[in-house]
Amino acid sequence: MIVTTTPSVEGRRITVYHGIVVGEAILGANVFRDVFAGITDILGGRSGAYEESLGEARATALREMEQHARELGGNAVVGVDLDYEVINNMLMVSASGTAVTLD
Repeated sequence: MIVTTTPSVEGRRITVYHGIVVGEAILGANVFRDVFAGITDILGGRSGAYEESLGEARATALREMEQHARELGGNAVVGVDLDYEVINNMLMVSASGTAVTLD
């Protein structure tokens, strides 16, 4: 499945728009608190463990979004946007876009 932040795919024509699809992943309160603790402990350095957790959450959100697109009959998702929100001390990663069929 093609997943892109652009509104179209070069060289391919969108034949059907299936609608908006979303995928979400939430990191628990302890992970979110630990991210900021780790950042201050590292003093500007990077924390591989926390970057890995965020990467897994992002991958989960994208996979879920792709699955919803497949369920609607799409073979691509265009206009993808990734958002990170804090909700009740938890970090939510969401991916949204438009499920389409490309020729």
